[in-house]
Amino acid sequence: MTTTLNQLTGDYVLDAARTRIGFVARHRMATRVRGRFDVFEGAVHLDGDDPARSSAQLTIRADSIETGDRRRDAQLRKDFLDAATHPIITFISTKVSQVGSSAFEVTGDLTIRGITHPVTVPFELVSTPVGDIAFAAALTIERARWQVNWNAFTTALVSPTVVLDLQVFVAA
Repeated sequence: MTTTLNQLTGDYVLDAARTRIGFVARHRMATRVRGRFDVFEGAVHLDGDDPARSSAQLTIRADSIETGDRRRDAQLRKDFLDAATHPIITFISTKVSQVGSSAFEVTGDLTIRGITHPVTVPFELVSTPVGDIAFAAALTIERARWQVNWNAFTTALVSPTVVLDLQVFVAA
């Protein structure tokens, strides 16, 4: 069953059991560090008749970052995200534009470490075999804009960009 946006109007919440908020950071030693955030919540208002009236908001617990390495995770929480001082990461949409039959640009304010900058996230409405409402997106951000850095040494060893990888399922 294919779902189209014009079939969808209403308020939805993120399905935390199936949604994945991940990231990939490249280490200068040619490796990639993959991780995810495990604790988050969000809501979406979809307007199938007028997508510009749609909106989204997301709140992520910064200390829920996981990469599979406890020592690295502790350092990311403390030194990179300063989760004790800035416990949440937020995204609040300010504009939604339909740019294709199932493609959307969602512009909004991304706040990390208490620093807010606008970003535009290219979302794709994804069809699932059972007609679930799902969206996928990838967005590259520059860590320095949000002061997500530890020291000069890590600036030299870790790529200045991080790719955010979103697989979002919503439920009424």
